[in-house]
Amino acid sequence: MFEWEGRVDSEDGVEGLRWHQKVSEIEAGDETALADSVTLVGFESDLGVAFNKGRVGAAAGPNAIRHALANLPWHWPGTSLADLGNVTAQDNLAQAQTQYADAISYALKQNDGLVIGLGGGHEIAWGSYQGLFKAKSPNIRIGIINFDAHFDLRKPSPNSSSGTPFRQVYEHCQLHDTPFHYTCLGVSKAANTPALFNFANASNTRYLTDVALNDESLCMQRIDELLSPMLKDIDALYVTICLDAFQAAQAPGVSAPSALGISPTLVINTLHFLAQQQSTYGYQWRLCDVAEMNPNYDIDSRTAKLAARLIFEAVDAISSHT
Repeated sequence: MFEWEGRVDSEDGVEGLRWHQKVSEIEAGDETALADSVTLVGFESDLGVAFNKGRVGAAAGPNAIRHALANLPWHWPGTSLADLGNVTAQDNLAQAQTQYADAISYALKQNDGLVIGLGGGHEIAWGSYQGLFKAKSPNIRIGIINFDAHFDLRKPSPNSSSGTPFRQVYEHCQLHDTPFHYTCLGVSKAANTPALFNFANASNTRYLTDVALNDESLCMQRIDELLSPMLKDIDALYVTICLDAFQAAQAPGVSAPSALGISPTLVINTLHFLAQQQSTYGYQWRLCDVAEMNPNYDIDSRTAKLAARLIFEAVDAISSHT
């Protein structure tokens, strides 16, 4: 289990508390009540990255993110913080994804608050989706928003990988006769083949490119116009943030750094938009994860700090709009 530690401002009392002082470490299956908690679940895996021919090292990502979270201030006095620890992928990715999905499902069933997955390669997404599906009714309509330079719609050949999770979700939706509601924000034309764009179009994937999202005067309007038709048709929202969506200068610690990338501020504004729209469209946003944190290539903990800030903002968004 990760050892949470950090600065202590005892002179400020409860208003000086930080994440490391709020966290409670529990195990999946524990009878400890998780109601009104933010719950962290780590996925120590880079097997999917290796299968996708990427730079390994993301297995150490969850604890790097925890280290960056530890000293952040805790702004939500009515909310507690729980850490379910890590699921580790040794040599069997599918088995580890199932174990991680079980932990996510447990947290969602026990908890009224936000559940946050810490990656790990983007193979975490298939586990996160499975966990949400298991926790809800079979007829639930799940929407996915992926901030990513890549569609991650590759066909497993033969292994699933960090590049295949949303193809796996698509196939799962086909099998269960449920709609495939998937949006990718920040996709790079320079990082996806025509075959991937063709499949995205054939599967009715919604997307905006990194270039389109770098027009600050129009980007939030474009996001609203793209997302609103999906948001009105779903019951549950799952948000996943791949750290390679951001410029390499901001997020060097990833498998595939981006030359252009999208703005962290844009992502933060979108997180708050998604939290706010729950009351408009009636869906629940209970699950989020951050993927591709690779400490081997990070510089001055830039990527870990960015991941921590995005998690902080997701918690703040949910807390402010529920």
